[in-house]
Amino acid sequence: MENKSFKNRWIEHFDALASTYSKYKNRFKYYRKDNIKYFNYFLLDTNSILEVGCGIGDTLNELKGDRKKGIDFSPNMIKQAKSNYPDIEFELADASNFKEEEKYDVIILSNVIGCFENVSDVLNNISNCCHQNTKVFINHYNRLWQPLINFAEFIRIKKKSPEQNWLSQHDIKNLLFLSGFDSFRDNTRLLIPFNIPLISFIFNKFFAKLPLLHHMCLSQYVFAKPFPGKEHKDYTVTVVVPARNESGNIERAILETPELGLGTELIFIEGNSTDDTWEVIQQMAEKYKDTRKIIIDRQPGKGKYDAVKKGYDIATGDILMILDGDLTVPPKDLTKFYDALATSKGEFINGSRLVYPMEKEAMRFLNIIGNKFFSYAFSWLLEQPIKDTLCGTKVMFRKDYIKLAENRKYFGDFDPFGDFDLLFGAYKLNLKIIDLPVRYKERVYGETNISRFKHGLILLRMVMFAMNKIKFY
Repeated sequence: MENKSFKNRWIEHFDALASTYSKYKNRFKYYRKDNIKYFNYFLLDTNSILEVGCGIGDTLNELKGDRKKGIDFSPNMIKQAKSNYPDIEFELADASNFKEEEKYDVIILSNVIGCFENVSDVLNNISNCCHQNTKVFINHYNRLWQPLINFAEFIRIKKKSPEQNWLSQHDIKNLLFLSGFDSFRDNTRLLIPFNIPLISFIFNKFFAKLPLLHHMCLSQYVFAKPFPGKEHKDYTVTVVVPARNESGNIERAILETPELGLGTELIFIEGNSTDDTWEVIQQMAEKYKDTRKIIIDRQPGKGKYDAVKKGYDIATGDILMILDGDLTVPPKDLTKFYDALATSKGEFINGSRLVYPMEKEAMRFLNIIGNKFFSYAFSWLLEQPIKDTLCGTKVMFRKDYIKLAENRKYFGDFDPFGDFDLLFGAYKLNLKIIDLPVRYKERVYGETNISRFKHGLILLRMVMFAMNKIKFY
């Protein structure tokens, strides 16, 4: 008897399945529907997508995306895919050595890494199809389910397949790291991968998200992006300064904000001040017009985020930064935020005031307790460590903010400060969020505009709302 290679056994297996695969997969439509729903949560209609191990193309067909391509090493699967979906590009190719000049926004490997003879070769090869912001989506079966899957094959609910690689999330992340990818988020889904009316809904929507039970879910997901290269690209920068009753800080903001990248514009947005902030902004803009690019305006509504959105709407910089008008985060620290984003260390840089010791009067005790609570809540919600959700200094690319704004209706538009709206939006765009520690200073001028209890209840309401939109959707 011929001793077939690992790869050839899988090719023969899929070739034999191809003609009836669509009908066969209907047995697992509950699982498939959830998998596609989860991928689509993070996809945009404008994304270009490459699916590695596309099979008959049914998953790729149901994914959002503007330009799609699927590759597979099974001739019969590719033949069937081309017949089923003539509008999508499919190619017979070995994922470990195929040649592709195009760069894709998203590369998907859905339940296929168990079929690769050498996973590292595949991951190394697909890196050639990545630009610096490409996201790699990988999902695979949880090894705890191996006995149940073997039993399903034994009683012929599932087709018997060749022996596969059983990789844990740790294994997958390690292989990605060795191949030049940075794994920035992982997740699990489905305690019950088939539909038992009401029971499956309750277990998969709620119990599967609990800290201990999530390790028992069938589907495990890892999201990754290429590690940043050594090159440092330069960008233009916009710093938006929302200012309400901050007249004593305006000149300091101009003098202490560094020139960054290819040039920095300062946008002051005044908001319903009861002091002379607007008059001072006008005076300072005139005083420094020959040395700094300064734009001034007044917000149409109320709240800090209303001012920020006004500033972002008129911004021209590649990178958008928020600098609170109280200057409790030193403007000089913006250099660190710029470097982290410009070198692709992250795609959303979030200031964290809870690392370094604070000045004595910088933050009140109840505010610290509230920040700690929201930190734990957000780290669980967003599946990335978030130490300080309420630091006003947040930095991202303008192109990403435009996408965030276009999708804002998903979470709603009722955040008065913007911290949660930006974090939720960054999660939905599947951006890598990085905490950047900053020194938090005492106010030199004025008083805080934040009401601990009134605004705290609004923020708590937003967390509860987001749980339904992120964890329990």
